Amino acid sequence: MNQTAIMELHGVHKAYRLGEHLVQALRGVDLQIQRGELLALTGPSGSGKSTILNLCGLIDRADTGDVMINGVNSKSLTERQLTIQRRDTIGFIFQSFNLVPVMTVAENVDYPLFLTGVPLAERKERVAAQLKAVGLHEHAQHLPDALSGGQRQRVAIARALIKRPSIVIADEPTASLDSHTADQVLDLMRERGHAEGAAFIIASHDERLTRRSDRIVALLDGKLQ
Repeated sequence: MNQTAIMELHGVHKAYRLGEHLVQALRGVDLQIQRGELLALTGPSGSGKSTILNLCGLIDRADTGDVMINGVNSKSLTERQLTIQRRDTIGFIFQSFNLVPVMTVAENVDYPLFLTGVPLAERKERVAAQLKAVGLHEHAQHLPDALSGGQRQRVAIARALIKRPSIVIADEPTASLDSHTADQVLDLMRERGHAEGAAFIIASHDERLTRRSDRIVALLDGKLQ
């Protein structure tokens, strides 16, 4: 295990069955994701980006090969242990934000802490600090519908980081944003990842991401280029 690596993939193969056809999504992928880095995962549709995200997010299992998170081989974990790892060590950011519309900004960010039983006083302190870090402390009591797209994605970033994860998985996080807002969101993800030591692995077709990433990994037909 690399001492600074949060996630490692070793010789990973993954296939999916579509009707009568077996589609090879990943073909022997080796990848290390370092603490605090922003890694851009690029490639055409069908190249294997989403499959890597699903494996790194412990949503799916490799057919062969090893997926390591913080030195632990995921194949040794039960489904319950995988769920706990996802809950405690992995944050997720989605293209569609996935905020709860009837909850305020603060409540959306607080929700992961509530689920894990963090005491109320600590939750309030951590939520306030995280909202200040993403520039939304003045919007804490607003509902998501009152926010712009960029502000909603900032809430999603705060929610992903509130539990102090080792790694944050982001799938096309700027696809629904205009150019200026996308630039701001990408800068924020890089800034917060560096500040908090959380690795960001972002799959995107957005060329702006590659200009702001610490490292670019290109995929084609299930192989790293």
